[in-house]
Amino acid sequence: MNHIPQLYQPLARGRVRLLPSMFRQRFLLNRAYLMSLSSENLLQNFYMEAGLWSPSQKPAGCHWGWESPTSQVRGHFLGHWLSAAAAIYAEEGDLELKAKADHIVGELARCQQENGGEWVGSVPEKYLQWLVRGKAVWAPQYVLHKTMMGLLGMYRLAGNEQALDILLKSARWFTRWTSQFSRQQMDDILDTETGGMLELWSDLYGITGNSDHLDLIYRYDRPRLFDRLLRGEDALTNMHANTTIPEAQGAARAWEVTGDERWRKIVEAYWRFAVIERGAFCTGGQTCGEIWTPPGELAARLGDKNQEHCTVYNMMRLAQYLLTWTGDAVYADYWERNLYNGILAQQHPQTGMVTYFLPLQAGAIKKWGTPTDDFWCCHGTLVQAQTLYSRGGYYQDKDGLAVCQYIPTQVDWEWQGTHIVLTLQIDPQTGAIHRPTDVRATLTIHCETPVEFALSLRIPWWVCKRPQIRVNERLEEVSGQTSCYHTIRRTWYDDVVHIVLPKSLVTCPLVDEPDTVAFMDGPVVLAGLCDAETQLHGDQQHPETLLVPDNEREWGNWKTSYRSRGQSNGLRFIPIYEVQEERYTVYFPVTERPESSVPQSPNLSRSK
Repeated sequence: MNHIPQLYQPLARGRVRLLPSMFRQRFLLNRAYLMSLSSENLLQNFYMEAGLWSPSQKPAGCHWGWESPTSQVRGHFLGHWLSAAAAIYAEEGDLELKAKADHIVGELARCQQENGGEWVGSVPEKYLQWLVRGKAVWAPQYVLHKTMMGLLGMYRLAGNEQALDILLKSARWFTRWTSQFSRQQMDDILDTETGGMLELWSDLYGITGNSDHLDLIYRYDRPRLFDRLLRGEDALTNMHANTTIPEAQGAARAWEVTGDERWRKIVEAYWRFAVIERGAFCTGGQTCGEIWTPPGELAARLGDKNQEHCTVYNMMRLAQYLLTWTGDAVYADYWERNLYNGILAQQHPQTGMVTYFLPLQAGAIKKWGTPTDDFWCCHGTLVQAQTLYSRGGYYQDKDGLAVCQYIPTQVDWEWQGTHIVLTLQIDPQTGAIHRPTDVRATLTIHCETPVEFALSLRIPWWVCKRPQIRVNERLEEVSGQTSCYHTIRRTWYDDVVHIVLPKSLVTCPLVDEPDTVAFMDGPVVLAGLCDAETQLHGDQQHPETLLVPDNEREWGNWKTSYRSRGQSNGLRFIPIYEVQEERYTVYFPVTERPESSVPQSPNLSRSK
């Protein structure tokens, strides 16, 4: 139930399929990891809470770290697992994964029955009583939300009716528990991280229309945060970021299901203070040590704990809400930057594991998680984030279809009763003599019968020259603007659209230290492989004089590698999403070279 029509409607799950590419490889790596985890260990903390599991010592394969039976956030991961499994089933029709997920839902129902018919938590009910008393406890509502979120996903995306039944019974517990508190008491309770409870109740109300679920939406309002934002105050600086982002997502969904304009104003105010007025690192991230950086003050926050993975994923989801409401390409630009330099950069390309943070200090190293011994919060968002690739690419509006991301995909779409298949491929340009300086996409369109619609193609922020777009062989007249769309309205049948998006090497300065820069190739941040801060000399306005292509070809593939030129120490640069175990640096101080300075021959060895 949506009271508010979306300007851009994302295509239904299963309508967009990933074609072979880096994105497909990462997706399959994640799917294999989900299947590798035993159902018994995923359920271990739910069994323990229900009195169905009481080992005297650590069993073989027992999940540990944040999932250990002694952790106060034990059990959070299973909800993420269910959400990811449901999404993959909806996208791929994966019956093997669905069977595993359905079994887990059935076991959660058994645990709920053992707990008295409502409670389905992996932690005890008394944790919430501790919240009321003001006794320190580690985010129990965050943990409970993850489980209910997973159940909601299993109902909405995988058609599991039992999951909805469990969720409705659990909601009855929360209706009764919250009804005893005043607004003041609820505000005190909600000061401890609640995860996406507000979004959950909004989603549930959207399904049921039940007044109890509407009441839960307003009980989980956050006036101590939201009212300050609405008054034009920066309520975010030095605040734990991932406590607040899911609350903003909740406000977004609350607006969609209630039509209450206050919720939308909250989201717009949040985005203003989180992104527009705060600024960001070159990667798109804005946090250090899990908290929001001060507006425009980033240099002092370069450290070993930048860009918590959870914040990347959740801000991308918030951007997607705003994109559906407005159709503004800037939100798709934001999504893309964080996709390459967050979601991809924080998943190990070989093991599939996550790095909790993406350090941006000089000489940084990524700390990778393990399959069963860590289970950080970001481990949970990892498995959901790797199901996003087909979700951000295509949106339907009143006139036709918008292409917002250039990821190899096939789209099964229907417009005005006509079945249409669109296939988007990226040309590897293997026949080029030198490494290409543009992204070339080919979009083939096959319609069952001729049909008229508007095709809108996003022109990304990083495009450096006027794009070229051809329909069949007819050249389109394209403006030189970026962060916008080029729209083609015509009758389509069997057509081919060729898209050329020129890119170049650019510098991205720190806003408060403009002589310290990162290097980007299109939307991709480059990491210099070195173990300490390194001064570069040259003209940052012309980065091609500082870096030149290096190791650019491997068999039939072009590689995005560079090396420094004319520096006292030679450095290699690779995309930050390719960095695995190497030490790396993202930001480099750049000064003009003194006239008398003569550089030594560069040492081009790859630093570790």
